[in-house]
Amino acid sequence: MERSLEEKRYEGLSPFELKNKLIAMARNNHERGMLNAGRGNPNWVAVTPRKGFFQFGFFALQESERNPHRPRLGASPEKEGIAGRFEDYLDENRDAEGVSFLSEAYDYVRNELKLDPDEFVCEMVDAILGDHYPTPDRVLTHSETIIRTYLEQEMFGNDPGAGRFDLFPTEGGTAAMDYIFTSLMENKLLHKGDRIALGTPIFTPYLEIPHLNDYEFIELEIMQDENTDWQYADSEIEKLADPEVKAFFLVNPANPTSVSMQERTLDKIGELVRTRRQDLIILTDDVYGTFVNGFRSLAAVAPYNTILVYSYSKYFGATGWRLGVIGLHENTILDKMVAALPESDRKELYERYSTVELDPDNMKLIDRMVADSRSVALHHTAGLSTPQQVQMVLFSLYCLVDTKDAYKEETQSIVSHRFKTLYGAMGAPYPDNAYDAHYYTTIDIPTLAGERYGDDFAEDLVKQHEPIDFVWRLAEEKSIVLMDGGGFDAPNMSVRVSLANLPDSDYDAIGKGISSLLEDYYNEWRSSKE
Repeated sequence: MERSLEEKRYEGLSPFELKNKLIAMARNNHERGMLNAGRGNPNWVAVTPRKGFFQFGFFALQESERNPHRPRLGASPEKEGIAGRFEDYLDENRDAEGVSFLSEAYDYVRNELKLDPDEFVCEMVDAILGDHYPTPDRVLTHSETIIRTYLEQEMFGNDPGAGRFDLFPTEGGTAAMDYIFTSLMENKLLHKGDRIALGTPIFTPYLEIPHLNDYEFIELEIMQDENTDWQYADSEIEKLADPEVKAFFLVNPANPTSVSMQERTLDKIGELVRTRRQDLIILTDDVYGTFVNGFRSLAAVAPYNTILVYSYSKYFGATGWRLGVIGLHENTILDKMVAALPESDRKELYERYSTVELDPDNMKLIDRMVADSRSVALHHTAGLSTPQQVQMVLFSLYCLVDTKDAYKEETQSIVSHRFKTLYGAMGAPYPDNAYDAHYYTTIDIPTLAGERYGDDFAEDLVKQHEPIDFVWRLAEEKSIVLMDGGGFDAPNMSVRVSLANLPDSDYDAIGKGISSLLEDYYNEWRSSKE
């Protein structure tokens, strides 16, 4: 009873905050080490593009020291002849770490993207030195071209039909979310009390942000069906036809289920937007897309309506770099919606942006996001740090030159192996689904209980215990920390396991721990019936 009362106190917290309590309990169990598969921080690091980054930094410093102000004070790079000097550097250091990759990347930039070598190298040198504010502030010119090419490959399947997207690199995907919500409200595209649709289960901030005083949205859930491998039924997608639904926010592949939408669902939403909901705003967070072969974003099928968010953090093991990007089609419907606002609203927005733009009426929404990210008044300091943009470019080029997708196979194999290890240790068949990213997995504990010990036990498990009791006892008794799936709007008493952040062997222990605790519940239940 005492534990139940304490659990009730914590049930209102975000799973990410509840996790801190679970960690504290797991650490108190000194006789064994804690296994924390709660947060999805990958435990791999993409080494080659980082070697390229640091090696390129040495070249940039060499350029800075060509005409120093003082013995210890370099100067800004000189564009004239810089590409030739870079080629000489690559040749002279051909055996050094990271140089082979830089040579491949440089050849791709010149031969495939047809970028001017001097302009490209000078932009990157100046950027990695970080001696100027980001200019243009939204994104460096050649950086945008390269990042866009990467997104077209990974998010659009190189389908030219999606068209051209303008990009705004941000301090990770979380900053992207913040900037997007702010600009949608500031530009009168969303208002307090608006009805928005959420593709659930979903990353918890998308559940929590709408309730804040800044937004006060009314939520409509578009539910994935656990019984169809976490896909959206046609009847759920049809909810988006309601004109009262102003926006649809989703994570794809989803978090916590880690499953992407099937092609038929993408096509259905694309058709709905083209025919009946040309005014629907879509926000798709596609950070896990690279873990699914043949992935296509909603931005590929509904490009004019969709705001694309992507982060480099998970795929490249780079959460600390804070590298995200917002993409909006150059002919996005959102710009047309802003232009069609009532005159009083347009006048207010004209005043808001008039200090940073001579023609505010024709200022694109994505450029307004840049201004809004610095409360407009600090627009002159906007933009992602230029060294961060260089690392983003090198991550992008690393995959663009990898024509055999060797890196993709390596990262996918890590999480796939852990996925199978976990389910094998639980003694349960693993879901075999081509749309599964395997970055997380959501385990429905009552369903597992019913399959293993019968429906009567499963029903009582839910009735007799608080929804977070399983993750609570798992931490307290087994020193295993998992996320509460219910906090993501997944089924009650489900758990989310991150398959990214622990050594392979630990997933065997986690699977056995889940199975052992479930057996403990069953034995307690059976004893109570005797």
